[in-house]
Amino acid sequence: MTAKSQPLRTALIGLSSSAKTSWASAAHLPGLLSPAGRQKFQITALLNSSVDAAKSAIQTYKLPPTTKAYGTPQDLANDKDIDLVICNTRVDKHYETILPSVKAGKDVFVEWPIASNREHVAELVEEARKSGSRVAVGLQRRWAAPILKVKEIVNKGELGKVLSSEVRVYGGTNGRDVVPEGLKYFTEREVGGNVITIGFAHSFDTILSTLGELDPSTTHSTLQIRRPDVKVRDTTSNEIVETIKSDVPDILALNGTVKESGATLSFNFRRGQPFPGTPPLTWTIDFEEGELRFNSPSGTSLTTGPNGGVSIEVHHFDTDKVEEIPWDWKSSKDENGDELSETAKNVQRVLFAFGDDIAAGKKEGDGWLGVEDAAARAEQIWGFFDNWDKARA
Repeated sequence: MTAKSQPLRTALIGLSSSAKTSWASAAHLPGLLSPAGRQKFQITALLNSSVDAAKSAIQTYKLPPTTKAYGTPQDLANDKDIDLVICNTRVDKHYETILPSVKAGKDVFVEWPIASNREHVAELVEEARKSGSRVAVGLQRRWAAPILKVKEIVNKGELGKVLSSEVRVYGGTNGRDVVPEGLKYFTEREVGGNVITIGFAHSFDTILSTLGELDPSTTHSTLQIRRPDVKVRDTTSNEIVETIKSDVPDILALNGTVKESGATLSFNFRRGQPFPGTPPLTWTIDFEEGELRFNSPSGTSLTTGPNGGVSIEVHHFDTDKVEEIPWDWKSSKDENGDELSETAKNVQRVLFAFGDDIAAGKKEGDGWLGVEDAAARAEQIWGFFDNWDKARA
């Protein structure tokens, strides 16, 4: 593929000055505007719901006045001076906002989930094949610093073969039966973004990227809705403004066998808070010669919060000693010289890997996940929904 010079001329979709939740401004923008980011990327355009909305975001985030403002996906796709498009909209806008750019052969980074349904994902994959567009998908937590440390331990083999693994995850939203108004769509399965396709999926992908893929013939899943009545909270007044019926499962339990090692994986996900004092994410790996325990007080985000950061411990069977395993994020500064948040560092790592491979003219590379592999993960998760639908029919 044709190599491109850095900094890559980059367009952002979904950098809003008014959104109640903005992954673009919190996770993407700081890394792009960092000194290291500016060497690899140059923000040259924004696409929002209207030209005026794009212009407002340009002013809000103090982007250069030369930054182009677009109000339609096709206008952005027609701009031949754009090398890379980064999409941070709500999932049900992914397909319509990036499809024209994919058809135009532009390289695209789209956050996870890829799109709301199978048909849209399949079309994006097919159009990328036709146009030669490189499409990376934001399953970046498989490259988070603590996960890379666990992979290192697994791959070294010093603890022997992996025999089994157990994962318990709580969360997806902060409340058991309450969502903020900006996440009301988490109760609407049709939208495609919810605690299963986002919260569960990110952790599930992270685990499988470490241990290996499951044998489909051994994989059994159970989904349930145990709290169908969900309250919607106005985050300004902190009042409950309505109660709605959710059609999204709040529990998922699965068991399966890892193809390569034969290890048994048991995974349990429950929406909402855990029992007090219990980490929102606990992952254990039983080896022949020891056991690893991974605790994340911040749950699937894997970030450091009020209750501390991720801890990794190994129990060595031969000595009966427990070893604390050190790990750390590589230092990276923002445009003001302050340390980037761990969330921004995780996204930056993947964007840098993708950007470097675009510049080198590579179709595939390490450190980022292409749309075909991401589509396979999406299909796996939709399969769990299919089984649930059949069981209820």
